[in-house]
Amino acid sequence: MVRLGGMREDVDWILENCQVWAIVGLADNPSRAAHGVARFLQQRGKKIVPVHPSAETVHGEQGYASLAEIPFPVDVVDVFRRSEAAGQFADEAISIGAKAVWFQLGVVDDGAYRRAKDAGLHMVMDVCPAIEWRSR
Repeated sequence: MVRLGGMREDVDWILENCQVWAIVGLADNPSRAAHGVARFLQQRGKKIVPVHPSAETVHGEQGYASLAEIPFPVDVVDVFRRSEAAGQFADEAISIGAKAVWFQLGVVDDGAYRRAKDAGLHMVMDVCPAIEWRSR
């Protein structure tokens, strides 16, 4: 399994260079972790794009039911889904031309990690951008 030490350069690159964050699993539910992380990213100048089957507007940003429906370029796909479901979003990130994939705390898929890296994307997993931002 890949550990954070091996992903440090990708973490730093994503936080410094990615402005548009498609957040898979983000709905308008303040009790969910995605809601707080999205707000944190937005407060740091990042554009958030909610991706959820209900396509809700969250923190003032239009939601989309899928990554493929987003009508503009996305820098990073940030995944708040169970590990078993996360790999498909790494594959979709590759398909839409994203630069990076970020799997949140507890989300691990070594196969998806390898596919994303092999496709030239920056990739991290089992990491929270809010925690990493604060520890820099």
